[in-house]
Amino acid sequence: MRLLLGIFLAVCISGCVSIPQNIAPVDGFELNKYLGKWYEIARLDHSFERGLDNVTAEYFLRDDGGVKVINRGFSAEENKWKEAEGKAYFVRDPQKGYLKVSFFGPFYGAYIVFELDKENYQYTFVTSYDKSYLWLLARTPTVSDALLDRFVQKAAELGFETDKLIFPKQN
Repeated sequence: MRLLLGIFLAVCISGCVSIPQNIAPVDGFELNKYLGKWYEIARLDHSFERGLDNVTAEYFLRDDGGVKVINRGFSAEENKWKEAEGKAYFVRDPQKGYLKVSFFGPFYGAYIVFELDKENYQYTFVTSYDKSYLWLLARTPTVSDALLDRFVQKAAELGFETDKLIFPKQN
């Protein structure tokens, strides 16, 4: 059975936890507010998520202080759910939105929160070690057009290929 290897499988294999040029992790990050379920609103394409809709990421506190990550999505082509479990840890300061995540053995990839609704933790913009990785996650299956427009505009200004964004169904 081929599993969804998770949002960051390709990143994890490379083991790269660097930060792309002109990207800054958010300050004042509060892990306890970030925990829970997030819906994928938009993403750049990668093989480990190709064809998946209803994609979610759930974050739980681990006993060792890290974060348990469960990524899930539905493949209409295969008519089944795919799921991957990983783990994440802060790279430096736990007050910064900069973690390393692994879904594959000892290999880690960067998980960089570069924008966040710090007041209510209702949306987040996430990337990884390079700008081929980009996600808009939200606490709800849909977001306002204004938020979506801001995401696309900010991502374009930072050098992401926003013309290649995918907007998975959430139903």
